[in-house]
Amino acid sequence: MAARLRSAGSVFAEDEADLLLEAGDGDPVKLRGLVQRRLGGEPLEVVLGWAAFDGHRVRVAPGVFVPRTRTTVVVEQAARRLHRYDRVVDLCCGVGAISVALLGRVGALDLVAADVDPDAVDVAAENIGDRGIVVLGDLFAPLPERLRGAVDVVAVNAPYVPSGALSTMPAEAREHERLVALDGGPDGLDVHRRVAAGAGEWLRPGGAVVIEVSSDQAPVSAAVFEGAGFTVTIASDAEVDGTCIVAELPV
Repeated sequence: MAARLRSAGSVFAEDEADLLLEAGDGDPVKLRGLVQRRLGGEPLEVVLGWAAFDGHRVRVAPGVFVPRTRTTVVVEQAARRLHRYDRVVDLCCGVGAISVALLGRVGALDLVAADVDPDAVDVAAENIGDRGIVVLGDLFAPLPERLRGAVDVVAVNAPYVPSGALSTMPAEAREHERLVALDGGPDGLDVHRRVAAGAGEWLRPGGAVVIEVSSDQAPVSAAVFEGAGFTVTIASDAEVDGTCIVAELPV
């Protein structure tokens, strides 16, 4: 199996083979189907039905954005600023991976996750369970009014791929994840601008936005948040190749 996966382009063929064997549950027919799906180009996480993220297995589904390891830079920076029972918003939550990771690191939180993709919301609700609320809607629009001016951290993995660069993305993302989770507009930062414009109404004084970005885009995103009145730092984690903006609201 590993040889077939390797010939199809898998860099970690042996590891993938082990995971597919586990998912096959000893059923050769089921295993054959899983292998064929993977050889056909489906993302491994979708074939398995889960993705590994910050020590957790989070459920994924066809068409929904698959969490990337680099996003743990957002988790790390957000967790540093949180205590148990703090109020957290996970915007553009996808399958809720950031929420699950923060709950694992910090403990119980007053957590609301939001996404515009109904399928992502369904999967996030399953992953988060009764440990938070998952709502459907565009950015801050669906948040409960009780959070206005009271949120400690807004954690965001918004789409930030420039529209013109979508064709250069790996086929697994380009062909199997919805455009709304990838396309960040002409320079990739359209959603960053909208988050910067709206976050101040929802954060408490001293609260922070932690939002993923590429290292190349980070200076421009930082300037956007600075222009909206935030104090900004750029945080990077070379181990996971992740970068994020940490934008803090003045006290």
